[in-house]
Amino acid sequence: MKYGGFFKVADKKQRLNDIDRQLQDSAIWSDVKKTEQLNRERVRLTKDTEEVESLEKQLSSLRELFQLALADDETDMLADIAAETGMITPAVETLNLRRLFSGEHDNGDAFLTVQAGSGGTEAQDWAAMLYRMYWQYCENKGYKTQLMEYAEGEVAGIKSATIKIQGAYVYGNLRCETGVHRLVRKSPFDSNHRRHTSFASVFVYPVIQDDIEVNVNPADLRVDTYRASGAGGQHVNTTDSAVRITHIPSGIVVQCQNDRSQHKNRAEAMSMLRARLYQHEIELRNQEKKTLESSKADITWGQQIRSYVLDQSRIKDLRSGYESGNPRAVLDGDLDGFIRAALLLGNELNS
Repeated sequence: MKYGGFFKVADKKQRLNDIDRQLQDSAIWSDVKKTEQLNRERVRLTKDTEEVESLEKQLSSLRELFQLALADDETDMLADIAAETGMITPAVETLNLRRLFSGEHDNGDAFLTVQAGSGGTEAQDWAAMLYRMYWQYCENKGYKTQLMEYAEGEVAGIKSATIKIQGAYVYGNLRCETGVHRLVRKSPFDSNHRRHTSFASVFVYPVIQDDIEVNVNPADLRVDTYRASGAGGQHVNTTDSAVRITHIPSGIVVQCQNDRSQHKNRAEAMSMLRARLYQHEIELRNQEKKTLESSKADITWGQQIRSYVLDQSRIKDLRSGYESGNPRAVLDGDLDGFIRAALLLGNELNS
């Protein structure tokens, strides 16, 4: 079997040829943003095609060895072939998942926001646990992360945090994490160690390219500046230049405090706002049941996507039914099983 057709390698090579032709035109080099966009796409497509072709070569070699071992009844060689096949299976599964990334922004970067629900310290501590979980997931995947804003809780945890995540297929992988996450545990903040239920929401939206037009009327914006506060250390600088932008008609609020320059923070916040408005418009256009902001206003039972019951060592995705009995690994960023199940479920529902 040739996997090149299965993973649309021919289409990707054709697109690579188109990109190369565009980059050979000296006129395009005056458009720096367009050139950077094409180069990023070229790198991604080259990586995809090289991965598929490498796997084809490995599988072809293993197939030939298997035929020889079978003919000569070489049991030791057959065991070695089975082991090597098992080693490349995860790579094939990863490529198989990429076939599901057919959305316009699936191959691009994303913003991820974690927000505590009602419940005070309990919910804020849970939000901090989720923030750490996604940060660890990104590190495990080799994604580049940048903390855009971080609002600490009154006693512990966080009220909210936003991460900009850059890498191949970031939005495609993480878009299914949007929703309300429910935690059940014996509370470390309760002297009687009673069980508590806490909620926090996760919102994932794509970083949109500058060539996508999103009209923002300056009159619709309220811009506030404030003193940054947060986790400190490598993730955030304490400055007097944090920026919060409110889009009054939609109620969407974004904030950025990752740089010492108010000008740079404002530019990043505007980028986040454009992305949020674009995503909001897409959701309205597709007539989804609830928009991003309506779900944000109701961080409670009705919007749950996943339940984390720590004292029973059980984490269950309420959409796909996928479960894990290893909460520590999941909270350390091992989300691949949940993401794979959600992506496959979404593909079945849309097919």
